[in-house]
Amino acid sequence: MKTGLAIAGTAAAVLAAGVIVVVAGGGFPRAGAGATADGGDLPAADTTGSTRPLPPPAASTGSLAPAARRYLDAAAAGDADALAAAFAPDGLVIDVGREIRGRDAIRRWAAGEVIGGVYELLGHTSRAGGVSMLVHFQPGGVGGFRANYHFDITDGLITRATLEYA
Repeated sequence: MKTGLAIAGTAAAVLAAGVIVVVAGGGFPRAGAGATADGGDLPAADTTGSTRPLPPPAASTGSLAPAARRYLDAAAAGDADALAAAFAPDGLVIDVGREIRGRDAIRRWAAGEVIGGVYELLGHTSRAGGVSMLVHFQPGGVGGFRANYHFDITDGLITRATLEYA
């Protein structure tokens, strides 16, 4: 079964025309011009202007934890406050080794480094106490890289998010 999720920040969603369709079988929305109505992928433009096929999604297991969904939805909506609210009050983000602790710091980090970027969820695995996700992230909506996001979740809130290059 194919599952995927592309999420665009407000500015990027406007640039991508904000098209949203539901992927057949997966039930995850995809945003942007890179998806077809039947859930297939159109070639994506890279930074040189040529096209390349999108990578196949990784296998996903279990349903996506609501806290992780709130994080991704807040990024798509361009809402740093909502993104920070997905975390416990003393939540921790470890962004490639850099520590950001507490909702206020997470809100500032999100506003400066997450909002306006484009996410595509390539796969996820539910685990005891959280979820691990493989994402493609395009800061500012261009270029991009794959990353592993490991969210520890307690009482419906992210307590720790470890973000690493894949």
